[in-house]
Amino acid sequence: MADIVTLTINPSIDTSTSVNRVAPVHKLRCAPPHRDPGGGGVNVARVAVRFGSDVKALCAAGGVMGELLRRLIDREGIPSLIIEVSEETRESLTVFEEATGQEYRFVLPGLELREEEWRQCLSALADLEDDPRFVVASGSLSPGTPSGFYGHVARIAKQRGAKVVLDTSGPPLAAALEEGVYLIKPNLRELSELMDVSLEGEDAWVDACRQLTTTGRAEFVALALGDRGALLVARDHAWRAPALPIKPVSTVGAGDSFLGAMVWNLGKGSAVEDAFRYGVAAGSAAVLSPGTGLRHRKEVERLFPDVVLRRL
Repeated sequence: MADIVTLTINPSIDTSTSVNRVAPVHKLRCAPPHRDPGGGGVNVARVAVRFGSDVKALCAAGGVMGELLRRLIDREGIPSLIIEVSEETRESLTVFEEATGQEYRFVLPGLELREEEWRQCLSALADLEDDPRFVVASGSLSPGTPSGFYGHVARIAKQRGAKVVLDTSGPPLAAALEEGVYLIKPNLRELSELMDVSLEGEDAWVDACRQLTTTGRAEFVALALGDRGALLVARDHAWRAPALPIKPVSTVGAGDSFLGAMVWNLGKGSAVEDAFRYGVAAGSAAVLSPGTGLRHRKEVERLFPDVVLRRL
């Protein structure tokens, strides 16, 4: 059985291309497209597999695009369990503008799930033959899926003895936290919305994260701060990692790379602060490539020594 199971309720086909300049009306002659399997949990699985983890990806998929998603996941060498649904899997488009270096992201609506379909996703997790060590639930919810879905996921995973890692936002995040999870990875905007307070400065960031850890809603909070680095907060400890001095090409998939590398390292039995360093290195490596190309372990290993933690 896989050490890590990822769940993606709203996957996508991530298509990336480039054009000299984005402009209205005219036909824009683009470079040949590149297609990757996408969606939060799928991307986490892609990274963890590249690092050598034993992973299984659960996701809902339907239609012609759903079949393409299955093929792309297979191409990545990821064992998967696809829950067949009636609607078409979505596609997302990223266009790199060569003249300016700007990136344009077009994210289409997700497929709408019927109640029996999202319940099948929960049943697939509950009915796994063996117990995983980590369950990673990542990404937005599909239309039609109740906001308490990730709360159900957390309850099932914990009943199976798994540590729950969650990367989502808004009411789905709040609902899951009521169940209590191992690790969440919000960005600053998502944390501010969750706590319903404006967060200005490092002390406020740490205090907000610690409110979650001391109340048992999350054991660890990994707060993504963009070009200001990242923060890891536990009940009694906190660490800050400055951003690495690199020039980003694309931010697509950076958060998923962060989470995939961190969970991989946790699965090896590493201390959480070391896993956090790997997450920062992987997120930094991901922004060096266009689209959702993500990165491989050797590129992350190259950046890892440059990640310095400051204990707060």
